Amino acid sequence: MIFSSTTDSVTTIELAREAKRNALDEEMVAQLSDAFAAAASDGTRAIVLTGRGSVFSAGADLSGAVYDPAFLEKLVATLQQIESTPVPVIAALNGSALGAGLQLAMAADLRVMAPDALAGIPAARIGVAVDEWTIRRLVSLVGAGQARGMLIGCDPLSADRAHALGFANRIGDLADAQHWASTIASLAPLTLQHYKLVLNGDGARDVAPQDRVDAMMKAWQSEDLAEGRAARAEKRVPVYKGR
Repeated sequence: MIFSSTTDSVTTIELAREAKRNALDEEMVAQLSDAFAAAASDGTRAIVLTGRGSVFSAGADLSGAVYDPAFLEKLVATLQQIESTPVPVIAALNGSALGAGLQLAMAADLRVMAPDALAGIPAARIGVAVDEWTIRRLVSLVGAGQARGMLIGCDPLSADRAHALGFANRIGDLADAQHWASTIASLAPLTLQHYKLVLNGDGARDVAPQDRVDAMMKAWQSEDLAEGRAARAEKRVPVYKGR
């Protein structure tokens, strides 16, 4: 479900679960972690992360173990691993990046979006809450106003708007991302490592106050979350009650 290939000094890692819109399950997250670890140890100078088919990633697989704390811990650890990979990571958004898919894109250093790609975090539609890193990194990348619309209003972000805001560094396809990665791979590695450390020091990894951690966990342990899961299984609109 995860495929890696290396050309010269650029490794391309592909999410390859097209039948499930590249939704992330436990096995896929584990393979993704392994792929990044292998690329970092093999001397690659740049990594391109993309999806096969028409979707980058629809997020976590809601039919799987997404509600299991162990899955969430592994996903968070993998996002941190991608963020701290010592070489530049370019996310090539070949299509929509939603929820955990958008988190993958935000863990990358640079983003290239296809013209019809969308980015979004529809967590409020299913009764879950994203973590502090996700919210802060989103604000860092798109600005507070846009982030509020995406989180509170579940508004998707188009490629054109993403480019105008700076979330998408370029509009293009996988070949464009790979060509850019090849150019970046020829640059001074230690300089790029320093830049990554500084740019990722945007406060997103600061420890969240306990009241905010408690608020997130309250959503994950709520009756509303159970209602969201039931509504999805029964193919109906959820009725949330705030408890």
